Amino acid sequence: MNRYLQNADGDWFKRRISGVIFCAVVAFVVLMVRVFYLQVMQGEELRRLSENNCIRLQGIDAPRGLIFDRNGRRLVDNRPAFDVGVIVKDARPLEQTLARLAGYLDLDKAELRERLAHRNGEADYKPVIIERDISRDTLAVLEAHKFDLPGVVVNVVPRRNYIYETSAAHLLGYLGEVSGKELQKELFPGARAGDFIGKSGVEKAFEKYLKGERGGRQVEVNANGQVVRVLKTVEATPGKNIFLTIDKELQRKAETLLEGIAGAVVAMDPSSGEVLAIASSPTFDQNDFVSGLSNEVWDGIRSNPFRPLENKAIQGNYPPASTYKIITAIAGLEEGVIDENTTFTCPGHYRMGNRTFRCWKRGGHGRVNVVEAIEKSCDVFFYQVGQKLGVDRLAWYAKACGLGVPAGIDIAHEAAGLVPTADWKKQRTGVSWQAGETLSVAIGQGYNLTTPLQMLGLTAAVGNGGTRLRPLILKSLQNPNGETLFSCLPEEIGQLPVSPKTLDIVRRGLWRVVNQKTGTAWVAHTAGIDICGKTGTAQVFSRKNNETLFAKDRPAFLNSHAWFVAYAPAVNPRIAVAVIVEHGEHGSNAASPIARELVKTYLRSLYRKRLRTVRWMPRLPLSSKCRRDEAP
Repeated sequence: MNRYLQNADGDWFKRRISGVIFCAVVAFVVLMVRVFYLQVMQGEELRRLSENNCIRLQGIDAPRGLIFDRNGRRLVDNRPAFDVGVIVKDARPLEQTLARLAGYLDLDKAELRERLAHRNGEADYKPVIIERDISRDTLAVLEAHKFDLPGVVVNVVPRRNYIYETSAAHLLGYLGEVSGKELQKELFPGARAGDFIGKSGVEKAFEKYLKGERGGRQVEVNANGQVVRVLKTVEATPGKNIFLTIDKELQRKAETLLEGIAGAVVAMDPSSGEVLAIASSPTFDQNDFVSGLSNEVWDGIRSNPFRPLENKAIQGNYPPASTYKIITAIAGLEEGVIDENTTFTCPGHYRMGNRTFRCWKRGGHGRVNVVEAIEKSCDVFFYQVGQKLGVDRLAWYAKACGLGVPAGIDIAHEAAGLVPTADWKKQRTGVSWQAGETLSVAIGQGYNLTTPLQMLGLTAAVGNGGTRLRPLILKSLQNPNGETLFSCLPEEIGQLPVSPKTLDIVRRGLWRVVNQKTGTAWVAHTAGIDICGKTGTAQVFSRKNNETLFAKDRPAFLNSHAWFVAYAPAVNPRIAVAVIVEHGEHGSNAASPIARELVKTYLRSLYRKRLRTVRWMPRLPLSSKCRRDEAP
């Protein structure tokens, strides 16, 4: 019996040992298969996962430099914004993560996948931005569910903020995401996909100063891509601060005066060339471009017939109309075809060949000399001066006065205008120049085209004694700590081809335009301020001989453009202004009141400063260079 029990116990023990050995062998085989799979089959992928899931480098965007007006008032700064990104390799399971994220962002899942697909070749371990500038409420939702959203990251980035929204939009410009072509051509060194760069205006012109230097941090992350700790940080360097020449108060006044009007205003200090205001209407809100334009907003801008994105002050090509008579008068006096005492009779029309050229005043101006002709803007007088000069001599003086070439402002895409010559027409059309066309050119019509900025440069040069200055928009550049790197001085680009005697005659005529009741801009007369100026009415279509200039039944889009250029005071002028009102008809009624209010606003501001400082601020000497304390 005992022997039987001993044999039974031994068999049971052997079976237990065999079972344990079998389980151990099976476990060992499974372990070896798993090790083989991980080490051999998935070794490369897991090695990469391990390296990237442990330590990663994250970029830190540099805040762009701030933009101020001439008096240190801030125009553009930065604000914190929250961008949502997805790290594809961490967002597992991807479909489930995207479905949850789409619900939190109120986006369609298909749209989210499409945004994720357009990642411009970015590595799977770099975040792909799928939604920019989310609200704080959305941020709170994402933070509350971050453990359900592996691979989803929210980055705090500096976002451009245009404080006064539409104010100075064409001057300041706007930002846009760098394109693939721009990256391939390396037009913006250091830029990466997703970066925002200056696309127009000051933002583009001074991009290299404003952009700053990117920083970065080395972080440790877990398997879900969430940051465990920050190992090392290199702070970003903010961009340099820019001080512009414009006066915010004057800029806002110009924009207020242009509300509801298609046109442009540009003002300058005749002694320095510093642009005091530059406004184009209609305008746009640059902040819309920062956050991304909706289709509705973009369609509204693109379909607007008054071209909101065009900076009419520097890009608008218009016939200069009677403002061109300044050049005709200078050319006639300098070439000796007329003098101060030369008179012509204006019966309201002038006959050349079989064609009648009418004066704007149907009854005529009677007998006038050059000063009176400028004052009353007599077409017949300037018809005859132009006929004596010929188109080529007129063209030479126009170009010497700065027309037909860009004025040289730092903003891109400045138009050159057009100064016609006999050869130009022959090459362009194959038809010889006709004598009657010279008469149209002499009063600023015909093929003549110019920009408000070019006419402003001419007007400022007449006011300051004949010196042509490059229009400046950059006053100084500073480091973020307030250290001035350089300040710009006036830059002379030429002299008007005019003698002091001729200039005196023309200036007397411009004074009478505003300060005599018979002048075409008497409406701009202001007690205590000697404004000198010239009106203009630029036709947008050709008239027949028997057609009146201001037909009441004409569609509004065929109405003439209204011009007015001016400087003030008459002696030692501190401001020059050019105004264009599209389809405004009369320069005297539509454009000159705008210029008058700008002159009053600016000179009163200067007067207040004079009371505080006892004397006028000293003028800067002319120079062809910028003064640089340190090269930027």
